[in-house]
Amino acid sequence: MTKITDYIQQANGKTLFSIEVIPPVKGNNINELLGNIEPLMDFKPPFIDVTYHREEYIEKPLADGRIQQIVTRKRPGTIGICASIMHRFGVDAVPHVLCGGFTKDETEDFLMDLHYLGIDNVLVLRGDPAKPYKTFKPKTNGHAYASELVEQVVNMNKGQYLHEEVEPLAPTGFCIGVAAYPEKHFEAVDFDTDFDYLKQKVALGADYIVTQMFFDNSKYFDFVQKCRAVGVNVPIIPGLKPLSTKKQLGILPKIFYLHMPQDLVKAVEGCENDAQAKQVGIEWCTQQCRELMDFGVPVLHFYTMGKSDNIYKIASNLF
Repeated sequence: MTKITDYIQQANGKTLFSIEVIPPVKGNNINELLGNIEPLMDFKPPFIDVTYHREEYIEKPLADGRIQQIVTRKRPGTIGICASIMHRFGVDAVPHVLCGGFTKDETEDFLMDLHYLGIDNVLVLRGDPAKPYKTFKPKTNGHAYASELVEQVVNMNKGQYLHEEVEPLAPTGFCIGVAAYPEKHFEAVDFDTDFDYLKQKVALGADYIVTQMFFDNSKYFDFVQKCRAVGVNVPIIPGLKPLSTKKQLGILPKIFYLHMPQDLVKAVEGCENDAQAKQVGIEWCTQQCRELMDFGVPVLHFYTMGKSDNIYKIASNLF
């Protein structure tokens, strides 16, 4: 399989198209997901990201009045979906690899499964707290920070595993992506602290960066300039999500610490229904993408959230 950085280099400055998909809820099959991906193959994505969803905790009342805590995963199947995408569409799948919910040994096993499948690209993330908890807590003997996970993957790329004390074993060859937040991670104390964590991940061996969604391109441009000024020279892929409902105008800034440009706010607030808001979202994101392409971004990376019709319309305007 080809590494993300190689795809970017081979494009010779042309902006590529890619998407992120989420596994279906447990009990559903993969056909709807694959059906949403299929139209987007018109735009020749070289890779597709597949999210990983960690365990959740639910409480079940028992007959004797006690509460039983049950561990469940509502969206399993990341590795299987990656394999299906590769088989069905012949494109590289990029699984998300999380700190949350894994011990270091389980992480090594997960990465070896990917290695055996020929998956050479991973997006390394800390992950969210396990629902319903609000604070992230690593598993015992697990990683607390994405930088630690980057270091483990880099060590495996050198043939250094957790417990083998003999000469280095056969190395893996993962291309490592990490997340960045042009408007800072919502849990970070301030932007500079968050930025220092990003620099650390790149210094440890991250090969490329994917940003959180943003709706104001100036935030991305300023972020890239700041990265380049301190020697962070890996590719920085902008993550994009078009607004699709009026409700998202209030929800997304609270969840992701995003600035909504006033022109976008006014346009959405003036919509009579979600259909009109969705069209505004398509038009706004299309204009964002044109500016980003003029800026020379390596990839336009779309968060599909399980849907493809609005992404298809945007990409049709661009590619």
